[in-house]
Amino acid sequence: MKKTPKITLIGAGPGDPELITLKGIRALRQADVVLYDALASNELLDFAPAESLKIYVGKRAGKHSLRQEEINELLVQSALQYGHAVRLKGGDPFVFGRGYEEVEHARNMGIEVAVVPGISSAIALPALQGVPLTHRGASESFWVLTGTTKDDRLSDDLRLAAQSSATLVILMGVQKLRQIAQVLAEAGRSGLPAMVIQHGSTALERTVVGTVANIADLAEQQGISTPGIIVIGEVVGLHESSSLSEIAIQQFNNFNNSTIQQ
Repeated sequence: MKKTPKITLIGAGPGDPELITLKGIRALRQADVVLYDALASNELLDFAPAESLKIYVGKRAGKHSLRQEEINELLVQSALQYGHAVRLKGGDPFVFGRGYEEVEHARNMGIEVAVVPGISSAIALPALQGVPLTHRGASESFWVLTGTTKDDRLSDDLRLAAQSSATLVILMGVQKLRQIAQVLAEAGRSGLPAMVIQHGSTALERTVVGTVANIADLAEQQGISTPGIIVIGEVVGLHESSSLSEIAIQQFNNFNNSTIQQ
């Protein structure tokens, strides 16, 4: 008996397989076919039925195996042929993951689609490094930006973000780290603490901490490359390896104490 086609789009989290949601695991256990990305841990495939088909459609910087349009069509055809097609994407599929494009295409073809959000690397990886994106007296908000637009250039939003006191989290920007630092420097932010996290939340994780002025040189010296995220802002000074950490903590504590006294 032919199964009714349906698609579940799952955010797999930032890399550590234990950071997927319980709802995501339940959907994987009911999959007839799984289309998975490079940034989703292969260990998660163990949750899918042994007889289910697993198809790698991963995309890495400069190493795209399939165009997005091809992935959209393959996802639809997989659902039509096998039944329940699970699309497993790293992080959260709606945070620079092009997840909506896949959902829109499937729904236009009349296929039922469910979305299971994932933990975005933008939030999880700084937290795992002990760096809060917001902190009283240091950052009241944060920007999540892409380092590479569809035209392969820096987002215009980066220049706007550089004018704010918010924490900046830049995804897909490691290859443009020097250009990004230059934009911040032109805005007079050379002294801001900066951090790059490569392969965050995995056994291959590597981190470099510095300032806008030297982060590109430090990352290059230590061989930091993709995949990774960039975090820029006063809160990075709280990282345990930062030379600014003790000063930053004291400043924040002084601010908090004065607020309590008031």
